[in-house]
Amino acid sequence: MPEHGLVGLPIWVGFIATLLIALISVEGGYQWAMRKHRSEVEKEAPIGGMVGAMLGLLAFLLAFTFGMASDRYHDRQIALLDEANAVRATYWQAGMISEPHRSEVRRILRNYTEERLQWTGIEKVKANLSANELLNQLWAQAVVIGAQHPGEVDVFLSSVSEVIRLNETRVMVRERSQIPRPFWAALYIILILSLTVVGYHSGVAGTNRTPVTIAVAVAFAVVIMLIADLDRPGEGFVNVNQQVMIDLRDWITALKP
Repeated sequence: MPEHGLVGLPIWVGFIATLLIALISVEGGYQWAMRKHRSEVEKEAPIGGMVGAMLGLLAFLLAFTFGMASDRYHDRQIALLDEANAVRATYWQAGMISEPHRSEVRRILRNYTEERLQWTGIEKVKANLSANELLNQLWAQAVVIGAQHPGEVDVFLSSVSEVIRLNETRVMVRERSQIPRPFWAALYIILILSLTVVGYHSGVAGTNRTPVTIAVAVAFAVVIMLIADLDRPGEGFVNVNQQVMIDLRDWITALKP
């Protein structure tokens, strides 16, 4: 898991752990209220107002965190499309350079596309070189071509630069833009406090345990794990559709001489 994540647990394990934390918080608040109620009488109305405030704060924090995760998901979609388009354009523009550089550049781009598929986890392929190694080879070819034909292949050289830049962009939005751990810690602290006061309010009101509190705990656990899923690309159930890169691989394969 990326270093900014909360824990390195699978998504489903995190859901179960979050649900248990939520249920224990509700039960703990309920038991606290029942023990305290034997020794002193506490008015329900002020507690109800504070419960509403705590749940409102939790809902606001969840909405804000979900917005952060969904924005990163959208960024990954855009970065994928931009990189695929840049690779496609560079492959086309390689036609303006002479052999043997043309074939070598296109070979590197084919391997790079295959490596991107392995990186996404959609298809298991064997890539001999990493993305950075392939991009180093691509730039080495661009340097030689630029030296041999100064000013004549500027469009091609710009496309190569764009492929390299977009590789860094995809690494950034995938590996280095997760929700920070302190933010996760604050979210769980507010979750525990909010559901504890919900259970406490039920105990003060003198009501028996109700399935509604369980439904509330499950709902919050589901939302938190959905946020975690969006925040951890390639690990959970919600991932960016990689079809655009698969189509690019198939297109390059069909054009391969």
